[in-house]
Formats: sequence, structure tokens, C-alpha cells
Amino acid sequence: MPSNPIDGFEVDPASLASIGRDLQRPECILAEADGTIWSADARGGVVRIATDGSQTLIAQGDAVPASATEQFTRIVNDTLPNGMAFARNGDILIANFGTDRLEVMKRTGESSVLYDAINGRPFGRVNFVLRDSRDRLWLTVSTRVPDLIMSMTPSVRDGYIALADEKGIRIVADGLHFTNEIRLDAKEEWLYAVETCGMRVTRFRVADDGTLNSRETYGPDNHGRMIDGIAFDSFGNLWGTHIFTDRIFAITPDGDLRIILDDDRDSEAGRQLLQAYAEEQLTPELMLACGSALAPWMASVTFGGPDLSTVYIGSLRGTTIPFFRSPVAGAPPVHWADQRLERR
Repeated sequence: MPSNPIDGFEVDPASLASIGRDLQRPECILAEADGTIWSADARGGVVRIATDGSQTLIAQGDAVPASATEQFTRIVNDTLPNGMAFARNGDILIANFGTDRLEVMKRTGESSVLYDAINGRPFGRVNFVLRDSRDRLWLTVSTRVPDLIMSMTPSVRDGYIALADEKGIRIVADGLHFTNEIRLDAKEEWLYAVETCGMRVTRFRVADDGTLNSRETYGPDNHGRMIDGIAFDSFGNLWGTHIFTDRIFAITPDGDLRIILDDDRDSEAGRQLLQAYAEEQLTPELMLACGSALAPWMASVTFGGPDLSTVYIGSLRGTTIPFFRSPVAGAPPVHWADQRLERR
């Protein structure tokens, strides 16, 4: 096997550039082949960042509330776009962490609900959506517990993965430890799922009918830190983020863990948070004490640029999107080669 392009590769946080300004919770980033970037935004939609750096907020439904108080009320009680994917026609599929629904939004802002329940019951906290080459939609639900702090404990393991296809929507994996981002490998033979509170990546073999089986841990049994987003590069390394302790890692095809970027450096705040989590004493205050200046609460990595070699970092508390160049291109997302992707 050829040498791994990330051998010896590390990124100095001080060397990063950034795009975007005044963003709100740019948790998930979508990249198009022409260099356009789309970022989830807590104001109730997405921000489109053009190649010249200009940006446009596209909100779902009504106009974005003007005051900070109104925006906060909307974030808490209404819409909170989280994971995103492109539909085949270019619309934006949104896993809405605020409304607990899978939604679809046109690039002009009109929004509708695709799914809001499963087996006759509300989803729970909808986290992420992924479209595969067969146009099936894979959806993650982090927890069924309404109180997020109560759900983020070592003992609550009620997350699941659902699949929506021509047969409808159904649960295909259950009992996960706060399910977060998911990815398929290049051949779509394995589905990889982050268990944020399990501090591990789990994978399942994908049957032709979408059934998931042969569940196993991929890479370290326990990262010792919470994980959020993941993405494959073209060599087969699985990149990801350690949220709250703000690191970017990669798991090699051999299962070895590499640290690509570390903007936490074993901070005291990070240690206190992890100890409190282990003791089921997690509080919002401990969580808010964590976070680097670069991309506080690193949530995702997205390969973009025309050559898929620019890595964009999504975050929950950032207002901009840092990026750096990778020595290896990302694995092309399903929309990359979709000739029918509608550009509006």
C-alpha cells in the first residue's frame, strides 16, 4: 500500500485563514465544485458564501428576527439548522435540531417538512442527514430525551439511525450513544457513525436493502474526548473533530489515530468537562468554559475547493469558518458528480 499522505502532517492553528463573517453557529458546511460554500446558520437557514467572498443569508420562511432577543427565542423554540446535504435537484436537506424534523429548503428560502415522525412518534433530536448515490436519505437522531444536558451522560444510549427510501422511513440502528454525523465509504459498503458521548466511531455493514449489521468500533475504542463530525479523504482516512476540546483527528485505514490540529492543548477547562461528564455532573457552565479562539466547539470538517483539498472547519460557537490546505483530497461527496445539481 502506498504511504499515507497524512504521515507527519500537522496544522499550526496560527497558520489558518478564514472565510465568512458574523455567522451564527456555522455547524455544518457544504462545498460545491465551483468553490461556493454553504453554512448552516442559527438564524434559521443557511449562509451562501460565493467565491468572491460575498455572502447571503437565506432564511427559512419568514424574515429573520431583527433583535437579539427575538433571534434567541427563535433558536430555542423554533428552527435550528444542524446537519445538511444537497438533494439531487440542488435543494438543501436540513436536519433541524430545533424543530426535530427533516426539512427541505429551496435556495430561495421556501421550506417544507419531509419527515417529522417515525413509527407514529416524534423523532427526538434530529442531528444529521446524508444522501447516498441511490438517493436514499440516512438520518441520525442523537437522543429521545428532551433535555440535552440530561441526555449527554454515560448512561443514556437512545440515539438511532433512520433510513428513508421508496418504502418510507424506518429505524435501521438503535441504542447509539448520542448519534451525530454519519458517512458512507467510497463503495457505500459501510456506514460510519459518530457516537458523541460514547467517544468513538461505530460502523455498520450496509445490506442492499439498507439494513445495517456487523456493528463494530472503528479505530480507538475510546477517544477520551467527545466527537462530532467526520469526513473521508480520498486515501481512506476518516477525519473528524473533537468537540469542546477542539481538535481535528484522522483515523487511518489501519485504525490508527492521528492528531491533525490541536487548539486545546489539554486545557484545564477541557479536563474539568470530561471529568464532570464521567461523573454525570455535566453543566452548561462547564461546557461554555470550553472552546478555543479558532473555532470554538469544533463540529465538522468539510473538504472543498475545486480540487477538494481545502479543509473547512465548522463550529457551534464560531462566527467565521477557518480553513487550511490538506496534503490529500477529500472523497468526492455524492453531489460532486451529480450533473443534475440545479444551480440557481
